[in-house]
Amino acid sequence: MRAITIREPGGPDVLAWTEVRDPEPGPGEVLLDVAATAVNRADLLQRQGHYPPPKGTSDVLGLECSGTVAVLGDGVTDWRVGDEVCALLAGGGYAERVVVPAAQLLPLPEGVDLVTAASLPEVACTVWSNVVMLAGLTSGETFLVHGGAGGIGTHAIQVAKALGARVAVTAGSAERLARCAELGADVLVNYREQDFVAEVGRADVVLDNMGAAYLDRNVDVLAPDGRLVIIGMQGGVKAELNIGKLLAKRASVSATGLRFRPVDGPSGKGRVVAEVREHVWPMIASGRVKPVVHDVMPIERAADAHRALEGSGVFGKLVLTV
Repeated sequence: MRAITIREPGGPDVLAWTEVRDPEPGPGEVLLDVAATAVNRADLLQRQGHYPPPKGTSDVLGLECSGTVAVLGDGVTDWRVGDEVCALLAGGGYAERVVVPAAQLLPLPEGVDLVTAASLPEVACTVWSNVVMLAGLTSGETFLVHGGAGGIGTHAIQVAKALGARVAVTAGSAERLARCAELGADVLVNYREQDFVAEVGRADVVLDNMGAAYLDRNVDVLAPDGRLVIIGMQGGVKAELNIGKLLAKRASVSATGLRFRPVDGPSGKGRVVAEVREHVWPMIASGRVKPVVHDVMPIERAADAHRALEGSGVFGKLVLTV
């Protein structure tokens, strides 16, 4: 088969569409013919040599895809050859074929086509596992998401509104904030010009992609019993944490990721996928949550897609068709 490979760590030009060995499904796994995949910031880090895949998994980029079931591994009974699905991956999506644990497959959401569905698994599983399963966001609470114009941010706005929360976002321009407002955001903060602590007031749940750079202010913005969940390190990896502030607010700070979780277990990817299917897919079917796709490109233009995401003009997700 063909896949996007990395000649050596570096810029987008190191990506190449080349022939690689076909994967084979093991017990409990499924082989998919890939229709489309999507670009995530983790892909950029892996291309640069900073985010290697979990041991024993594909070293091909791509944390999600959509496609058609081609082969069933031993013990798989819930799916059939020919089923159209989307999937959460540990890697391997930038390819013509990929192997995925059956527990990480999802049917296409009602009303979503096969290509667009590739944009959903990573954002849906990231948002649900962190904002709801971990932080416990409920109706009437205030939710702050940093990077509201990104793939995770655009999805998180809609899910939080569907849950009945007041939603605050940060973004880097008036235009991007206006589009966040169209998705339901109530409080709009231009991080280049405004202090989100002053603008938001108090947030019960904060979903943060910045890490060190925002840590102290994120703790400041937390309401009593507030929950800060860190899912990215775009602003660095080390910062000082004022434990006294946390104690005074009875607040908590968590840092989590999806890629290195096991398939099984109470926090495993299988459970996350099952909850997304049960709770988020009906939101999509009803129109309360919609996929936000900035552009669709052929997989051969993966380097162009990486350049675009490294810039500041992408709103939502970039999808690559295979």
